[in-house]
Amino acid sequence: MVAYGFHASHEQFGPGELLAVLRAAEDAGFTAGMCSDHFAPWSARQGHSGHSWAWLGSALALTRFPLGVVAAPGQRYHPAVFAQAAATLAEMYPGRFWVALGSGQALNEHVTGDRWPPKDERKRRLAECVEVLRALFDGETVSRDGLVRVDRAKLWTLPETPPALLAAATSPGTAAWAASWADGLITVNGADDAHAAALRAYRDAGGRGPAILQAHLSWADTEDAALAAAHDQWREAAIGGDVAWEIALPEQLEEAGRFVEPEQLRPYVHVSADLGAHAAWLAAQAAHGFDQVMLHQVGRDQLGFVEAFGARVLPELP
Repeated sequence: MVAYGFHASHEQFGPGELLAVLRAAEDAGFTAGMCSDHFAPWSARQGHSGHSWAWLGSALALTRFPLGVVAAPGQRYHPAVFAQAAATLAEMYPGRFWVALGSGQALNEHVTGDRWPPKDERKRRLAECVEVLRALFDGETVSRDGLVRVDRAKLWTLPETPPALLAAATSPGTAAWAASWADGLITVNGADDAHAAALRAYRDAGGRGPAILQAHLSWADTEDAALAAAHDQWREAAIGGDVAWEIALPEQLEEAGRFVEPEQLRPYVHVSADLGAHAAWLAAQAAHGFDQVMLHQVGRDQLGFVEAFGARVLPELP
């Protein structure tokens, strides 16, 4: 059975508001949740960027369902500190916390002042971080001198079961590469069902574990309002290629995003005022083989979305 969850977007809302909406989502029938991990928003219009790990402690305490986060160890987070945070949450909330690992984007990682590596080097750094995390979760004392440096690190508080380490991947190539180390896959919906291609590549390469889709959608009372909300809040995130991963500042992303027209968002955000159309679209995404679909309402009306989808969309889904 597919689980349908709520995506909490730290770029768009303050942590207190997000926590209230997450609790409302659970009450409305959502059965899982996840959040973003940003140091800066995509644009000044979004206007927020709370610390996801601090928020997760409260979110896990005040809900009952599983929660996860997509984050990037290796630059902003040293892998030993990353492992300590993940192990602590997994010890406090057994079986309810997962983390998906990505290679990061300059928007969030440049704040350390360190050089921003090219993509191939970031992938190698991520692979080293995975090795460090797994060794620490196994109770080992870890030292390493490579793309990441670790000096005699040991976790003194360990969960009975380590948190699952999923891979965050949007391309088939990255998804296939991650199959060798990941406990599962998370991807986002893309044009021409690119997310389905990424999942196929992961499974074909031997990838195991759950497959999660972060599904971007925009719902409002009218089609025009839904499209306007998507264009206002999510156009920078829809910039194609590798450009979005290399730009360091929200102001620079906004400059690039001014060329994105509203209709260009439709392949990346499911825009509709029709709740039945949203239900049909979400069911089609699940049919690609995803075990969980995390709904991200990109517009500002979060409580209205939770109430409407809880009452009229979730009951129609498989």
